[in-house]
Amino acid sequence: MSALRVWAPRRHAVTARLWPDGWREGDAGTDVELHAEGPSGWFVAEIPLLRHGVDYALLLDGGDRPLPDPRSRWQPHGVHAPSRWYADERWEDGPAGDEAAPSWTDERWRGSPLAGGVFYELHVGTFTAEGTFDAAIGRLDHLVELGISHIELLPCNGFDGQRGWGYDGVAWYTVYEPYGGPDGLKRFVDACHARGLGVIMDVVYNHLGPAGNYLGEFGPYLTDKHTTPWGQAINLDAEGSDEVRRYIIDNALLWLDAFHCDGLRLDAVHALVDERATHLLEELAVAVDRLGARLVRPLFLVAESDLNDPKVVTERAAGGYGLDGQWCDDVHHAVWAALSGERQGYYADFGTWPVLAKAMTRAFVHDGTFSSFRGRRHGRPVNRELMPGWRFVTYLSDHDQVGNRAQGDRPSAVLSPGRLRIGAALILLSPFTPMIFMGEEWGAGTPWQFFSDHAGDLGEAVRQGRRAEFAGHGWDAAEVPDPQDPATRDASVLDWTEPTDSEKGHADLLGWYRTLIGLRRRWTELADGDLTAVRVDHDGSPDPGTPGWITVRRGDLILVCVTGPEATMVPVDGNPVEVLAASGPFTFGPGGIEVPGEGVVVARLVAAS
Repeated sequence: MSALRVWAPRRHAVTARLWPDGWREGDAGTDVELHAEGPSGWFVAEIPLLRHGVDYALLLDGGDRPLPDPRSRWQPHGVHAPSRWYADERWEDGPAGDEAAPSWTDERWRGSPLAGGVFYELHVGTFTAEGTFDAAIGRLDHLVELGISHIELLPCNGFDGQRGWGYDGVAWYTVYEPYGGPDGLKRFVDACHARGLGVIMDVVYNHLGPAGNYLGEFGPYLTDKHTTPWGQAINLDAEGSDEVRRYIIDNALLWLDAFHCDGLRLDAVHALVDERATHLLEELAVAVDRLGARLVRPLFLVAESDLNDPKVVTERAAGGYGLDGQWCDDVHHAVWAALSGERQGYYADFGTWPVLAKAMTRAFVHDGTFSSFRGRRHGRPVNRELMPGWRFVTYLSDHDQVGNRAQGDRPSAVLSPGRLRIGAALILLSPFTPMIFMGEEWGAGTPWQFFSDHAGDLGEAVRQGRRAEFAGHGWDAAEVPDPQDPATRDASVLDWTEPTDSEKGHADLLGWYRTLIGLRRRWTELADGDLTAVRVDHDGSPDPGTPGWITVRRGDLILVCVTGPEATMVPVDGNPVEVLAASGPFTFGPGGIEVPGEGVVVARLVAAS
């Protein structure tokens, strides 16, 4: 017997409609009334018929419009249709009834902490041609050989349509059915843990998607008190917000507990408008810490934040929110603008060696400085004495920096082979937590474009809006892929014949990534997050688009990067003892290392005599 609980504070009656033999549109079903649980707005009922695999929906105030359960784990018919009851005990205790059930095999998994990690951002729907969890399992050994510690999954919650990025979620507790549903996710996490890989789930609590959102039918999940780029804000501080916050926190704990994930990436936390004394982020961090203590394994939260505010990752005892890490776009912008020469939009304040040096040693470039893109001062400084660099996750590419380009072109389509290797070295040998976007490690020839699957007028609005957005930036609208065309998703699928392709340089670049990650694992200096121990020197040229050099010193190790086509002697403060990695030819010279053109050398030095 299962207990069904529903929060519907503005409703007088809630009815569950069940289809024990499976839902088919037009079938009457069996109705069971839920009873009010005091004045709290909760309705509850013990329902003998409600067992694993039974389809059900909710009817409000005597109406006849069946709605999915806001806490449904399983939506096999999509986010607009009835839910299906999902029982976790099938995984915990083996077979349930006559149905053979899978079970967890990761009982010896003790978790994987954020510190020292190397992340790999993965979109299940385009990682393989099949676009499923089970198909992704077949490629996990590639990530083990690469040296990855954690896989960061783009959102896997329920959203409308048969394809999309996942950021338009409306069924937050549901695992997206085309990927394989809740059982598929559990098989994937279990397989990752068997290979020593942690799993991070990307979750979106700052807005709901435009199609399939029925939460407003049940209660005040949204509020007009604040507005966001997506319209009404999630209700974090108005009337009824206690239960809305509980809805979010319970969802976060679901991924970590029931699905055994090791961490969460919180999307755009700057859009979480919360005026209460205790911010939702702090409340969430406390709840996750408590769960980690109960499970006796490390769990962590990493935020995406546009605020450049170290408060996000400052300990609660010191007045911060106490999250474990945050994405750091400034490091990406500094590296990308320096190597690509792009200066449009938010790259306007980046692209010089001094800016890159600041990013590599202080994380935030805008730490109270003027941002021309925003037209105001932005950010605050990181206390390098107290804040370890590993709390900042950074990257040469990610889903936004690739997918939000008009044609979804990757760094490999923009940078020369030499500069690709320089970018990889700057990120992977930095004091920060590095992240690789799927396919980046071999310079994937496939783009990763924006795609969606919205019906009717909404689909046309997305199509036209995407074209208008990029036309405003000077792109020909005809060159912008149609996000609604299934071919746009298909073009974004990784080509798994490429990693072994030597003719186009894919295999060589993959070998470079493996080498750099191996160095990070081998040398303590490279895994150390002490920002005060990072020293950056450069030739002082104002524009890295011209021939120049930059070095990053980490203890006895030095990273030498040359961006020009001519032979360049780079001075180093010490005597080379051993070259650990090089992207091409080099020679030792008096007082330095000579690189004949674009390239990277990683060497171990001893103090100059």
